Amino acid sequence: MANPKAKMSKSRRDKRRAQFNARTKAATTVVCPNCGEPTLPHRACRHCGHYRGRSVVAKSANS
Repeated sequence: MANPKAKMSKSRRDKRRAQFNARTKAATTVVCPNCGEPTLPHRACRHCGHYRGRSVVAKSANS
């Protein structure tokens, strides 16, 4: 049977696992309570700039 020649570091192992999860799991989106646009969870809305009920990113009127 095949055996590893050297121990794989935790960092190297976790990098491989992170790439696997990034490719296999679909991006989850939530609806922004301020504007109704889909956005990533735990991030400011790219459309209106709100996060957790307050404006955290200043958006211009043109965008």
